[in-house]
Amino acid sequence: MSVVRSAALRGFDSLVLELGGDPEAVAAYAGLDPAALRSDELLVPGRAVAAALEIAAKQLDCPDLGLRVADRQDLSMLGGLALAVQSSSTVGEALECCSRYLSVHARSVGLTVEPDPYGDAGLVGLRWSAASDGGPVPVQVTDLGLGFAHGTLQALTDGPYGLRTVDLPHAPLAAPEVYRAYFGTEVRFRRPVGLLRVPSSLLRQPVAGRDDFLRQLAVAYLDHLTPSLTATVSARVRVAVAEALGTGEVNVGAIAHLLYMHPRTLQRRLLQEDTTFVEIVDEVRKEAALRYLRRTDMPFTQIAGLLSLSEQSALTRCCRRWWDQTPSQVRQQQAPAVPA
Repeated sequence: MSVVRSAALRGFDSLVLELGGDPEAVAAYAGLDPAALRSDELLVPGRAVAAALEIAAKQLDCPDLGLRVADRQDLSMLGGLALAVQSSSTVGEALECCSRYLSVHARSVGLTVEPDPYGDAGLVGLRWSAASDGGPVPVQVTDLGLGFAHGTLQALTDGPYGLRTVDLPHAPLAAPEVYRAYFGTEVRFRRPVGLLRVPSSLLRQPVAGRDDFLRQLAVAYLDHLTPSLTATVSARVRVAVAEALGTGEVNVGAIAHLLYMHPRTLQRRLLQEDTTFVEIVDEVRKEAALRYLRRTDMPFTQIAGLLSLSEQSALTRCCRRWWDQTPSQVRQQQAPAVPA
């Protein structure tokens, strides 16, 4: 699994506490920065999120933990994507938006509308999938993903939306009645894929919050965050650097490898676009620093680590160069919110 926004864990800490566990200890054991439990804006390894869910479920004897976390989440966890979804004209348009831009939230997760795999012309399948490095997707991740999709459809339609059956690719860990109570319909296990089967007419159902102007703005913002393979090299490098900060190596060799380029080729292409790798890293790091300083209360040492800086003093030097201020002054200064 690749990186995901830490918003994917929203509700996890409060649930674990209620069940008698220590969410920060679970996070640390899973290889996850505990700061991810307190902020939606961090990019964290997807495998660490999956591990935290699985560890908590086993330690706390809570086999339906993924569903319980999903029940505590809402569309707002998707940041800018939530605005595009909620302002869509129809449920079908909202789902298409999710399918196209979900990578902004989690690059390894997919949500697609497909013909009903069982041949019912009046139904379609809403398929949830996640990359898992070649192995099966962890159970709690699957339950959380499909549970969140179910809750999203309920929110968009303001109630029941005609869900017929739910397919899960794993055996039931909790009693089957627990799954049925959550989804309100028949749940079938050990199926090929994770799937919500819904009436095809649902795709034409209007969304109450339709706002064409807001949707246009939100989509333009999402397009900026998700450059296609035909986008400029500098745009693709920006995305790769943003994902690598704090989670991987941020050097021209590592980023070139991600983009299937030779480092010299990458540098040459960037020069043709009137920029350099160093300039892009500095710009992305500056934007992330502003977001962390003004939207979280994380210690400066943690922020330095999330920016792939060697130590807190390096963060201080950067802040003085960018804004002629210390990190404390940047945090205290009032300013417009940074886009989610």
